[in-house]
Amino acid sequence: MEKITDRLSALREVMKQNGVSATIIPGTDPHGSEYLPNRWKERTWISGFNGSAGTAVVTLEKAAVWTDSRYFIQAEDQLKDTTFELMKMRMPETPSINEWIISQLKEGEVVGLNPQMFAHNAFAENFNEFSFNQLSVKNIDLIDLAWQDRPALPENPFYIYDVKFAGKSASEKISEVRNEMKKANTNVYIMNSLDEIAWLFNIRGNDVNYNPLTISYAAVDTENAYLFIDEAKVTPETKTALANEGITIQPYLTIYDYLKKQNEKSHVLVDGNRINQSLYEAISTSSTINLAASPVTNLKSVKNEIEQEGFRNAMVKDGVALTKFFIWLEENIDNNINEVTVDEQLKFFRLQQENCKGASFGTICGYADHGAMNHYSASPETAYTLGCKEMLLIDSGAQFLEGTTDITRTLMLGEPTAQQKTDYTLVLKGNIGLSEAIFPVNSRGSLLDVLSRKALWENGFNYGHGTGHGVGHFLCVHEGPQSIRLEENLTPLKAGMVLSNEPGLYRDGEYGIRIENLMIVQPAMSTQFGDFLKFEIITVSPIEKNLIDVNLMTNEEISWLNNYHQFVFEKISPFLDEKETAWLKEKCEAISK
Repeated sequence: MEKITDRLSALREVMKQNGVSATIIPGTDPHGSEYLPNRWKERTWISGFNGSAGTAVVTLEKAAVWTDSRYFIQAEDQLKDTTFELMKMRMPETPSINEWIISQLKEGEVVGLNPQMFAHNAFAENFNEFSFNQLSVKNIDLIDLAWQDRPALPENPFYIYDVKFAGKSASEKISEVRNEMKKANTNVYIMNSLDEIAWLFNIRGNDVNYNPLTISYAAVDTENAYLFIDEAKVTPETKTALANEGITIQPYLTIYDYLKKQNEKSHVLVDGNRINQSLYEAISTSSTINLAASPVTNLKSVKNEIEQEGFRNAMVKDGVALTKFFIWLEENIDNNINEVTVDEQLKFFRLQQENCKGASFGTICGYADHGAMNHYSASPETAYTLGCKEMLLIDSGAQFLEGTTDITRTLMLGEPTAQQKTDYTLVLKGNIGLSEAIFPVNSRGSLLDVLSRKALWENGFNYGHGTGHGVGHFLCVHEGPQSIRLEENLTPLKAGMVLSNEPGLYRDGEYGIRIENLMIVQPAMSTQFGDFLKFEIITVSPIEKNLIDVNLMTNEEISWLNNYHQFVFEKISPFLDEKETAWLKEKCEAISK
């Protein structure tokens, strides 16, 4: 296998040939994706680090990778013997990427950036900062020049997503987008985010792991809609189906020709946080460019009634699969199973459910101290064998045609300590606190985040990740623009949005705790003081009771938990056999002080 040091040497040789002294390699692709096809796993190829978040920087003498606390341990392991230095983001001693580059280069030297891999706004920020510090920026794809055996892009055919699941036809959605375009005084709209294209045109694919997406670009103008996609992915059936919705298929890279043909009558709407710099630069200079938030981002985030019902049905299927899995786990805990085995069995039980298309993200299964790593990914080399003395954190999800699931449960394999019960109960109190929230329309997620942290803060505890992310409908498990986190997000929560609720507590070297449910924002009430919203909990799986210290809970919190467990039993039990029903009944029995 080719060594990372050999790849670095090849890249540096290309840099020298092109007069480049430093280059930034983000862990993304021309579509701003979270999960990438092999061709665009550039940061992984050059550094060996394959976490879902991180950026590599290479100069002629040094190399470094920036990532956040979720991946510190993983990065330290994967960067060994590569000459890459780990830069721990958000640590006081860690410089920003650009600060580090500026400190390493001399005035007049050149930074090479691949415009396909940077959104326009990010590219502009880099350009301005480097220019101010007397460094030049050169648009160049250095990795492509250095990566000799680079994989081709996948050619998997895409398929039409049935309107019975989507709730609206593609032509209806396109009409809504055109209305938004008109409000923005634009007549051309360009998209490069794969999930937005999939949602708008009611198409799905198999080009990347976990997300049912197909590699493509799209454009909508006042008369036509275009899907720019590799023709090898198109079948006569999909071509006809899209044509019936007013969508014309064009070859993937002809998006550049389309952009160059725009004229003085073209008022082009692009999202500067999404469109890559390469596409942005291709737009005809005679046209008018309107930088604004993508209209599809907001339209997609509010689920219609069919989508909401689909989510509920998907959660029941997921709950049934998880019930079968948890029973299997209890029966096999003494059979030398490990963290990887757990992942395999989760997939097995979920795929038995109708319309399950696979996992929605890589399972996080952490036994004992592995659970303290937020985004731990077990491998045969690192997997712990499960025993009967430690806590087990399992964060997993599935893709159903009806919707996307994401759930975390923390189990106690053995007798819990007093500290473990206290920690778990404080996390549970946070989950309940957010679940019961009633809040005014136009409230932002950052205003609600404290509800999940209050009990932890009162005891001097905290967690470093956000509390809630948006979830796509048979799309990406991580979806914006909504979120619930400490950092400010100006997007208000709206009825129909789906979010996670996942407070946690992590003790390094000991264990991790997280309890995660999904919920839909729903109308709550209207009074003389305005309209209010609430959360509908849609995840249906029991919460571990033997980790709860009931003395730390209020009567209202105990009532909430008992009502939730009654809801879980009523939803799942009709799909279980006698043995499974008895197991679930015991897990859902009411608790009291």
